[in-house]
Amino acid sequence: MNFFRKLNFMAIAAAALLAGPAAAQLAQNSDAPVDLTADELEVLNTQCLSIWRGSAEALQDNSRLRADVLKTFFQTTGATRAGSASTTNCGALDRIEAEGNVFYVTPEQRVRGRHALYEAASETITITGDVVAAQGQNVLRGERLVINVKTGQAQMHTNVKGRGKPGRVRGVFYPDQQQAQRR
Repeated sequence: MNFFRKLNFMAIAAAALLAGPAAAQLAQNSDAPVDLTADELEVLNTQCLSIWRGSAEALQDNSRLRADVLKTFFQTTGATRAGSASTTNCGALDRIEAEGNVFYVTPEQRVRGRHALYEAASETITITGDVVAAQGQNVLRGERLVINVKTGQAQMHTNVKGRGKPGRVRGVFYPDQQQAQRR
């Protein structure tokens, strides 16, 4: 690995590990860094991409995104030519793609799905594929859940329409037992 590639690799790794709120916000209203771990890491400098494989996890403050594979994509800021070699300059985090056994966990909720896409610009995470979201005993099911990480607002979607058809958005909610006892 030549000197310039080492510098570019270190820039990608530093950006991935030290991304601040302007670059990534997995936790609501957090300016904590995003800490990524996995069994192995592959860096593709020319694509501004790092691939975290094997029990991959992105943790920020008290929120966590886990999957079999996490792909972190960084913005391309241009290419530099040094001698006979050219390198791609990578900037802030653009998005994280999660594949296989996806879990997004916060202190308030637990969400499971097959795929997820976190987009830094819109601060949204979209979880797809037989999505199950739980908050306490309450459970919500659908095919696609979009969460605005900054505001906490979420929308569950499905393509199935019509009363009585399987696969529609479904929720089971339990009344708050403490409120019932106060009455």
